Amino acid sequence: MTRVAIIGAGFGGVAAAAELLKQGFRDIVLLEKSDRIGGVWRDNIYPGCACDVPAPLYSFSFAPNPDWSRRYPPHQEILAYLQRCAGELGVTDLVRFGAEVAEAAWDGTRWQLTLTSGEVVTADVLVPAVGQLSRPSTPVLPGAETFRGIQVHTAHWDPEITIAAKRVAVVGTGASAIQLVPEIAGKAAHVAVFQRTAPWTLPKPDRRYGRVRRTAYRKIPALMQLSRAATWGLTLIQGAAVGGNRVVNPLVRGYSRAQRRWQVRDPELRAKVTPDEPLGCKRVLFTNGWLPALARPDVSLITEKIIAVTPDGIRTADGAEHRCDVLIYGTGFAATEFLVPIRVTGRDGVRLEDEWRDGARAHLGITVPGFPNMFLVYGPNTNTGNTSVIYFHEAQARYIAQAVRLVADQSRPLEVRAEHAAAYDEEIQGRLAGSVWTGCQSWYRTATGRVVTNWPGKAVEYRRRTARLVRSDFH
Repeated sequence: MTRVAIIGAGFGGVAAAAELLKQGFRDIVLLEKSDRIGGVWRDNIYPGCACDVPAPLYSFSFAPNPDWSRRYPPHQEILAYLQRCAGELGVTDLVRFGAEVAEAAWDGTRWQLTLTSGEVVTADVLVPAVGQLSRPSTPVLPGAETFRGIQVHTAHWDPEITIAAKRVAVVGTGASAIQLVPEIAGKAAHVAVFQRTAPWTLPKPDRRYGRVRRTAYRKIPALMQLSRAATWGLTLIQGAAVGGNRVVNPLVRGYSRAQRRWQVRDPELRAKVTPDEPLGCKRVLFTNGWLPALARPDVSLITEKIIAVTPDGIRTADGAEHRCDVLIYGTGFAATEFLVPIRVTGRDGVRLEDEWRDGARAHLGITVPGFPNMFLVYGPNTNTGNTSVIYFHEAQARYIAQAVRLVADQSRPLEVRAEHAAAYDEEIQGRLAGSVWTGCQSWYRTATGRVVTNWPGKAVEYRRRTARLVRSDFH
C-alpha cells in the first residue's frame, strides 16, 4: 500500500487529502505542527481579519456553504468552515497534531521525515502543503530590542493585547494593515501608520447574507453555484485590469481614483495615499474603511522612512520621534521562501535550498527534478492575482492523486524530467517578464527580481494544464 505524508493541514493539505480519499487511498497522514486544522486562518486572529475573496469562491467547489454570514466573511467563519469540511470528509482523523517536520530526506526508495521531536515518519509520497503565506516577515529595525512597549506581528496576534487608550504604531500598509487599522482607530488613543508605498484600493462590495438568502441556499443548492459563477465573472474583470487590458485597466484605475477623491477630502492626505506604481504590481486591496480611518484626527499617516526604534517609539528620517505603547508589524509574509525552515534533501543528497538558490521553481508548480515522489501544493508560481487560490488547490490535488496512482501502480518512484521542468520554467518566466509584477518590488519577487509566486495566465489555463498528468514528462 502506498503511504502518503502531507505536511500542513490548511486549505491545501485538506484539499489534497480529500482528493486522495476520494480516489480510494487510505494510508495517508497529515503532519500538522499546531493543535488544530486551519493554516493561516488559525494563525491570523488580529482585529478585522477577514477574507478579501468573496465567500462563494473562497470555498471548495465540492463543499458549498449556505451559511456564510456575509460575502466577505471574518476569519472565524472561514476557520469553522475548513474544520467542518475536514471532519465531514474524513480528513481530521488522518491528522497528527503537534507533529512539526524539521527535515525530509529521500533514501532512494522512500521519504524519511524527521520531526522536531526526533521521531522519524516514513512515506512513499511526500506532499508539502505549507503554503506561501505561513511565515511572517518582520523587518529588522535598529533598536527594536530596546522598545519598552509591546511588539507584535499581525500573524502572531495575542488576544490579550489591550488597544484601548494606547498609542499604537502600525508598520506597513498591506492587506493585514488595511483590515486592522479601521478596527482599532477610535479605540486607541492614537494610531500612527508608517507607509513605504501607497497601495491600490477599490471599494469592497461586501454585504450581509440574510436569513432568507441562507434558507434559499439550503433548499436550492443550485443557487450557490449561480452565486459562485457570478463571483467568478467579477474576478475576470479584475484579472483583465491587472493584465493591462486597455479598456478595463483605465476603468479600474478610475474607480480607485474616485474612491480616494470621495473618501479623502484633504488634498495633502490624498496625495499621500495615491499610488505611484502600476495597478496590480502589488496586491490590489478591497476596503471601505481604510481611507476614512486615515482621515480621522486621531490617526496619522507617516511616509518618512523609519530610521530606528527607540525605547518609547519610532524615529523617522526627518528626526521626529513618534511615541507609542504598542508596535504592530503588518508587514506580510516571506512568501518567496518556500518550505523554509524544513530541510529537504532529494536524490543523490541534493538539497532543495541549493536547487532554489536563484529562486524557487517547479514543473506546474508541483514537482521538482531530483526529488522523486514529492508533489507540492501551492508551490512556486501558483499564486493567483485575481481569483481564489482554493481553485488552484483543487487542481493540484487532482494532479497529485494521478501521480500517487501511478506510483502505486508501477511500484517505482516518479520523477519529473529535468528538460521538461526547465522548458516549463523558461516559458513561465518569459511570460512573467512582460507582466505588471515586474513593475515594483513586492512579496511576489525575490531580491534578484525573479517572480516566484504568481501564475502568469488565467486560472482556467492552469486547471487545463494540470487536468491530466503527462506520463512522458516523468522518469
